[in-house]
Parts: sequence; C-alpha cells; structure tokens
Amino acid sequence: MENDGATVGIVLVSHSGKLAEGLGELIGQLGSAGGCVFRAGGTDEGGIGTSYERIAAAVAEADSGAGVVVLPDIGSAVLTARMVLEDDSRQDVVLVDAPFVEGAVAAAVTASTGADLAAVAEAARDARGQPKFQA
Repeated sequence: MENDGATVGIVLVSHSGKLAEGLGELIGQLGSAGGCVFRAGGTDEGGIGTSYERIAAAVAEADSGAGVVVLPDIGSAVLTARMVLEDDSRQDVVLVDAPFVEGAVAAAVTASTGADLAAVAEAARDARGQPKFQA
C-alpha cells in the first residue's frame, strides 16, 4: 500500500554512535532512502550506551507523517526504545524486532519505494529469514 507522498522514517538505535553512523552511511551509499534514516547511537556524552533523549529526538525528526520504524540493536537499546515509545504511545511509530543491519537496509529500500509503515516494518522483519548465500 502506498502512502500520500511522505516517506516512512527509520530510526537506528545503537549502543554505539559510530555503529549507527556507519549503518546510516552504508544505507546512504546504497542509495536506499538515506534521507529518511535517523540515528540515535550512544550516550549524550558520546560513550557506549543508549539515550532516551536521543531516541525521542530521532523519532520526532524522522516523523514526516508516514510513520516511523524504530530498529534497535541489542539489550538496553531495546529497553530504552520501549520506554520512549510507551511514554509517547502512537500507532504510527513501531518498534521492530529485526536484524540491525539487514533489517535497516531492507526497511530503507522499502521506504524509498513509497511503501507504507506496515510494509516497511514487514520488510525489516523479513530480513531475518533471508540467507546471505546459498550453501
């Protein structure tokens, strides 16, 4: 299903600012909707960890009206993203359980086609079952 011209935003939540930046850069290099990908990596002080404020700000920035997919890496990134979304519960912002790199790339590619929130979230989830090579 197509949306009305707005692009689904994607928020990368990582313990590492460098990891989130690198993944965003990779997506941009692939030409896969780099403009709709926002990063919430590391702590406010630049260390390893997660920041409630960074996640909330990235979700707000990513929201162009078509919804937002939030992709966390591991552990407290999931927990902190959940807290942010519980405090500002909206139907158009979804936390997606997907592999961080493959899910983000699949979501960005799908978002770049103008797909709706459900399709972008499903593309990220489906990345889990895609083999990297044939055995």
